[in-house]
Amino acid sequence: MGIIGWILMGLIAGIIAKFLMPGKDPGGCIVTPLIGIAGGLLGGWLGKVIFGVDSIDGFFELSTWIAAIVGSLILLGVWRLVTHARD
Repeated sequence: MGIIGWILMGLIAGIIAKFLMPGKDPGGCIVTPLIGIAGGLLGGWLGKVIFGVDSIDGFFELSTWIAAIVGSLILLGVWRLVTHARD
């Protein structure tokens, strides 16, 4: 999957993660896609390390989307903990 595919998947995964974990987040519409892109990478890495599977098979594979969304949810939760701790 190319870099454009990763960016597109990250944007969508970030939006889905925000939908699944609603609330007010600092950073708004700039940070959410960045969290999604990084979450996709994190989810793929965690799937490979923890479960020993290649979770990044292709853009239209369910395992790829699940990994990207779970990674985005993890990063969104960490982002909230870090930014709310500074308040």
